Amino acid sequence: MEAVIVNNLIKTYPAEKKSVVKALNDISFKVNAGELFGVIGPDGAGKSTLFRILTTLLLADSGTAFVDGFDVVKDYKEIRKRVGYMPGKFSLYQDLSVEENLDFFATIFNTSIRENYDLIKDIYVQIAPFKTRRAGKLSGGMKQKLALCCALIHRPSVLFLDEPTTGVDAVSRKEFWEMLQQLKKQGITILVSTPYMDEASLCDRVALLQNGAILSIDKPTVITAQFNNTLLAVKADNMFGLLQVLRESGLAANSYPFGEYHHVVMKDNISIEELGNYLNQKGCTTVNIQKANANIEDCFIALMRNE
Repeated sequence: MEAVIVNNLIKTYPAEKKSVVKALNDISFKVNAGELFGVIGPDGAGKSTLFRILTTLLLADSGTAFVDGFDVVKDYKEIRKRVGYMPGKFSLYQDLSVEENLDFFATIFNTSIRENYDLIKDIYVQIAPFKTRRAGKLSGGMKQKLALCCALIHRPSVLFLDEPTTGVDAVSRKEFWEMLQQLKKQGITILVSTPYMDEASLCDRVALLQNGAILSIDKPTVITAQFNNTLLAVKADNMFGLLQVLRESGLAANSYPFGEYHHVVMKDNISIEELGNYLNQKGCTTVNIQKANANIEDCFIALMRNE
C-alpha cells in the first residue's frame, strides 16, 4: 500500500531575469506505507516546495498528489489530521516553555501528552529536564527534539521532516536518525529531506532531486551499484595544484574535492599507473592513489553531469 503518491507535479515561481523558475519540474514517485523515504538534494533543489505541497500548505500549478489516500487539494482537512510536519526552520513558539509548546499542539489536535506519551517518551525524556525553559533558549539539538515531539503528539500516520538535521552537531544528527528508526518500527511512514548525502544510506529508498527534477529513485545500495566508472581517491602535498592538474590532464572524466582526497572518475582504458606517472611528470609530490567505492554523492554528481 502506498502512503504517498505523486503524479506529474509542477510548481513555478516568478523570477527577475527569467519569466518563471520551475521549483518542481514534472515529478512523480510513490512512498510505501511504513517506509523511511529520503529526498536528497542541495539547497534550491525543490525539497521544501515538495513537502509544502504534500502537507497542503502550498498549491501546485499542475499534477496530483495523495497522502494516506487523500487528495492534497480536495481533502486537505483530512490530511492535516493525519500528517506531522517539521519545517526546516524552527517554528515553535519561542516565548513558550517546552511543556507549554507540547500542551498547545496536543490541544490543537484534541489529544494530550499523556495519551500519546508512548510514541514520544524516548525523545521527551531527553528534553524533560528543560521542560520549564523557553523554547527559544534551547540548543539546536534540543529545539530539534522538541519540534519532533510536537509533530508526533497527535500520532500521525505520515511524518514529513524538512531538513531536520541542518545546522545540528554530529552527535545530535546521529541521535536524530536513531529516533527515526524507532519511529519507523511503530508503523509511521517517514519522508525526510536533507542536503547531506551521507544520510541517504540511512533511508530505505531515496529520491535524488536537482533543479526540481528527480535524477534517480531507488535503494541507496542499488544507486551506488549502478556507478560503472573506475573511481580513484587521490591526494598529494599541494591539493589545490593537484586538482588543477587532474582537470587539465585529459585522463579524468571528472574530478572534485572529497574530504582529504580528490575523487577522480577515470576515462575508459586509463590505468592507475598511467595517472600516477602523469602526476609525477607534472611535479606533484607525495602522490597517493587508491581505488574508491562510489557513494551517493559520487552518484549524484555523475547524474547531474548526465542531465
